[in-house]
Amino acid sequence: MELQLWPVLVSLLEKLNRWMLLVILVTLLLIIDFVRKRRPRNFPPGPQLFPFVGTIVDLRQPLHLEMQKLSARYGNIFSVQFGSLTFVVVSGYQMVREALVHQAEIFADRPNIPLLQEIFRGFGLISSNGHIWRQQRKFASATLKSIAVSFEEKVQEESRYLVEAIEEEKGQPFDPHYKINSAVSNIICSITFGNRFDYHDNNFQELLHLLAETLLLIGSFWGQLYNAFPLIMRWLPGPFQKIFRHWEKLQHFVKGVIAKHKEELDQSESGDYIHCYLKEIEKFKGDTSSYFHEENLLCSTLDLFLTGTETTATAIRWALLYMAAYPHIQEKVQLEIDAVIGQWRQPTMEDKEHMPYTSAVLSEVLRMGNIVPLGVPRMSTSDTTLAGFHLPKGTMVMTSLTSIMFDKNVWETPDTFNPEHFLENGQHRRREAFLPFSAGKRACPGEQLARTELFIFFTALLQKFTFQVPACAKLSFAFTLSLTRCPKPFQLRALPRS
Repeated sequence: MELQLWPVLVSLLEKLNRWMLLVILVTLLLIIDFVRKRRPRNFPPGPQLFPFVGTIVDLRQPLHLEMQKLSARYGNIFSVQFGSLTFVVVSGYQMVREALVHQAEIFADRPNIPLLQEIFRGFGLISSNGHIWRQQRKFASATLKSIAVSFEEKVQEESRYLVEAIEEEKGQPFDPHYKINSAVSNIICSITFGNRFDYHDNNFQELLHLLAETLLLIGSFWGQLYNAFPLIMRWLPGPFQKIFRHWEKLQHFVKGVIAKHKEELDQSESGDYIHCYLKEIEKFKGDTSSYFHEENLLCSTLDLFLTGTETTATAIRWALLYMAAYPHIQEKVQLEIDAVIGQWRQPTMEDKEHMPYTSAVLSEVLRMGNIVPLGVPRMSTSDTTLAGFHLPKGTMVMTSLTSIMFDKNVWETPDTFNPEHFLENGQHRRREAFLPFSAGKRACPGEQLARTELFIFFTALLQKFTFQVPACAKLSFAFTLSLTRCPKPFQLRALPRS
């Protein structure tokens, strides 16, 4: 009898050992996770942290609105954790200004966001840091400034193509998304590649669709999940895998453009960005401290293509949507256009100084559109103090631009589209607490170009058309979060002005 029981006991002990081992392993992982996620002493407070996942938020709500709710509970500085990432969220104009302007040098780095690191590998303008970033930023700023004289001419020329493309719709309902994206993208293509593309070019349209879907996936739930748990997610199937496939296609296209520029480098007199960069590579050949190489050129060009298309195009789409929603405001803009420019001369940036109402409308579009609601994350380069809290070196900071754009203590009617926010005695009023392009060392380097595009495209379109919502359509300000907060697909009618 004892001999018969022995194998059963051995089997039970083996199972028990396996369960004990599993319990010990899980307990050990929980302890490690608790120690790793524990908030340091005098670190900004925040919601309760749960094992492995960190902060639990309502995934049905956009992240920037969830951060607004947490700010109401914890104040203008608090901390959250998403999987492996810990962020300090800074809200309110004074607190954001303290971080980005008064401590500009300290918050001049970008954090290691897994998805961006995967595709940019620490090169280019968005994700690079330290000497690489300073060198690339200095070159990009100088190069864009040197060709700035042709910015306005390029935008004026492209606005004519955009007007012609919209005229083809003959006043029928249409979705303006890719017409606007094509026009705005052509500006950055002219600057970086040296040429524009026809709106009906299939390869060009494929690039724009790849870019739009990539940005949508990066900003989606799947993109956030990848950033929170990169070690697990990179081995799993899912929609986010399209990001890497699309990015390879975008890289392949840009590599082809770079190769063509290299072939024509000695003969070409072109002053586009890629040509200037290739010259810089030749200039610093053999310099071991230089980061001018083709990998940085590829990433910088894709940076410009990405940021130079999506943000401005999104702003113009919001502008047309608001004009259709507020026809009395659209009419006042058109009266000012007629008085200053007329219906036939092309708009110029000199006209902007004499068009305070149009300028106020565009500023209000950027405020209400809230294009980049949580800014682009920063990282502290050294230990620092913010609002009395200790932030160790390497702390990732998220700035809530939403909290500034809709602050009831700053704006008279924060939730209403109201150009009067930017008018005083009939003149355009500059507002200190208006940071659509962020601030500090990592503020948008293309602000000048973006403002030029926004003004000329907008005035050129309202000079020629009156935008209306189709009779059978319902107006909506619903939005989608990609890399930007963009309006959901909508249709308009563009009626030619007599």
